[in-house]
Amino acid sequence: MDIDQHIERIIHSAHYDPFQVLGVHFSGENEETATIRTFQPHARKVELLIGNGSTEMTRTREEGMFEAVIDRSTLADTNLDPYTYRFTIHYHSGFVETINDPYRFLPQLDADDQYLFNFGTNYRLYDHLGSHCAVIRHVAGVIFRVWAPNAEAVAVICNFNGWDGRIHPMRSLGSSGIWELFIPGLQENEVYKFRIRTSDGNFIDKSDPFQFYGEIRPKTASIVRDLNRYQWQDDKWQENKRTVAPYDRPLSIYEVHPGSWQRDPDDPDRFFTFRELAEKLIPYVKKLGFTHIELMPVMEHPLDESWGYQVTGPFSITSRYGLPEDFMYFVDQAHLNGIGVILDWVPAHFPKDDHSLGHFDGTSLYEHEDPRLGSHPEWGTFIYNYGRKEVSNYLIANALFWMDKYHIDGLRVDAVASMLYRDYARREGEWLPNCYGGKENLEAIEFLRHTNSVVFNHYPNTLMIAEESTSFYGVSKPADVGGLGFGFKWNMGWMNDILSYFSKDPLFRKFHHNALTFSIMYAFTENFILPMSHDEVVHGKRSLIDKMPGDLWQKFANLRLLLLTMWMHPGKKLLFMGGEFGQWSEWYCKRSLDWHLLEENDLHRQTMDFVEALNTMYLGNPSLWQQDFSPHGFRWIDLDDRNNSIISFVRYARNREDHLVGVFNFTPQTFFKYTIGLPSDRPYRQIFCSDDVVYGGSGANEDVIYTPVADPYAQAEYRTTLKIPPLAGVILKPC
Repeated sequence: MDIDQHIERIIHSAHYDPFQVLGVHFSGENEETATIRTFQPHARKVELLIGNGSTEMTRTREEGMFEAVIDRSTLADTNLDPYTYRFTIHYHSGFVETINDPYRFLPQLDADDQYLFNFGTNYRLYDHLGSHCAVIRHVAGVIFRVWAPNAEAVAVICNFNGWDGRIHPMRSLGSSGIWELFIPGLQENEVYKFRIRTSDGNFIDKSDPFQFYGEIRPKTASIVRDLNRYQWQDDKWQENKRTVAPYDRPLSIYEVHPGSWQRDPDDPDRFFTFRELAEKLIPYVKKLGFTHIELMPVMEHPLDESWGYQVTGPFSITSRYGLPEDFMYFVDQAHLNGIGVILDWVPAHFPKDDHSLGHFDGTSLYEHEDPRLGSHPEWGTFIYNYGRKEVSNYLIANALFWMDKYHIDGLRVDAVASMLYRDYARREGEWLPNCYGGKENLEAIEFLRHTNSVVFNHYPNTLMIAEESTSFYGVSKPADVGGLGFGFKWNMGWMNDILSYFSKDPLFRKFHHNALTFSIMYAFTENFILPMSHDEVVHGKRSLIDKMPGDLWQKFANLRLLLLTMWMHPGKKLLFMGGEFGQWSEWYCKRSLDWHLLEENDLHRQTMDFVEALNTMYLGNPSLWQQDFSPHGFRWIDLDDRNNSIISFVRYARNREDHLVGVFNFTPQTFFKYTIGLPSDRPYRQIFCSDDVVYGGSGANEDVIYTPVADPYAQAEYRTTLKIPPLAGVILKPC
């Protein structure tokens, strides 16, 4: 290809390496002649500045190609790259500016980083791709990189160049598929996109897959942002996290949608920023005694109604809630108050919005080309191609990014079941079997194992939590023994059973007794978290309090009993916002929780007090969390009294002298002298009762010391009698 053909490609935004034309090029027997070119389609005149002198460049093409031919010795220093020349551009509009030439800088991305990316193991990929403020050879600017291996050409478009894709074409870094360009003079907060020329000659404009920040919806451009300025104060928290494993520790999670937990009362359409939420949400969570906040996705997403689960910017904190530093402040303040932060993470799929990852370079790059593998029929989204090393690298680096840059303590991985099975939400003929003829998505399974292994290698005590609803083996078992390598798994079976049970009229609960007891059959097969999540209070499922049968008093008594049963059951805990005070309405993402209820009826405030007391009891008793995942931490006393709908069991700490006995009555009947078994001959006292009047109960509980009788009862060696209030649980502890 001769120089004219190269120039034609530059003019028509079709060149894979504009540096072959633009910038400095030497010729002559000893390369004594330097030809400097620049393409400025909006310029009336361009001057070349070298040292203190200037030379007007020759317009060689009407479209805006300018050229100057000079003696090499004229250049400032031939032993350095880049050469120290600049351009003064006189635009047709009358505007004049002096710039450094982007095309006088050598490639900056190390060959090893390119290799590791293509191999799938460049785990700090976010430090290399995307946009980064940089100083190269004493020149400040922004370096852009994007992966688009099948593109014919790629350009940076931004305010700086009037969104003209002809002005800043990028250079292909060969077989890596990465394109790069350093643009001198650009600064933080520059708004930009990538203009991609596809192999068929069409142009598409895409947001940066690695953007750290972006425009607020409905705008979709990326914004240059430096994430390294914030001064973290959480060293003590981080050190404790590195040294203390979470499995035998209390874990009580408050799940939050940051856009609807609370809004500005003076402007209900305005979201609180994360800095504002830090001043409101963190003290609230601390008072109630939760150990962690789990945030529904805070990555950039275009549609509020998706709740954040259709992510278009996996590396970008959503602009709805302020700046990246606002979220850093939120996390920092949580840690300073002893509260961990978990993020919902969505590697299962991504939306089909034109500006996003779909058909990124004109081909199915991040997704599968075959819709039977790459298109999700239930959600109308694309499915990541986990078998492509660069795609799996992109997602693994994204997981690490949130822990590195934002100090996040854990990820709750959404929709894991949809990743594990190729036939998920598909009918016969709509999916392709794996290479062995099965329905398992082997590439996704390997991706999840790889992700968990890498995360735990870098951040050993991270909370990696799977939302997985099937019986897939070993979700929370190590990858090297055939598991998926997660730390925890949501117990969806328990959740479905317990909510089904509580929705029944107490008169008929005896016919559904197994729903109370069956979960113990598998409670220790995984490291379970018991979830009462947002999914259970939307789409016609009704709020937790509204699921409960009976009159007003019974509904609140049932809710307290549900929560006490949950907190006493083996497994860590998660409760969605609003459940702690008995919100009547279903959750809706576009309005605040119904905080006014706390002023309208004492039962709502008393329920909140109950949750605070429940967490206090939980945190203060190792028997409720020290052996959550071991059968040694649980023992039935009586699971067979279905006629009275009463169960009782023991929770043990590692020191079996430290234990609690729970007795639960799921009917509105009061039992005045009910016989229960006890596991030791020590006297017992009541430490908690959900029927206490301070929580809105009837006060039918009693404050006495129970002396065991050495006479076996049910599955215990001793017995006693006690008064059991209606729709209530009583917790006993050895004196």
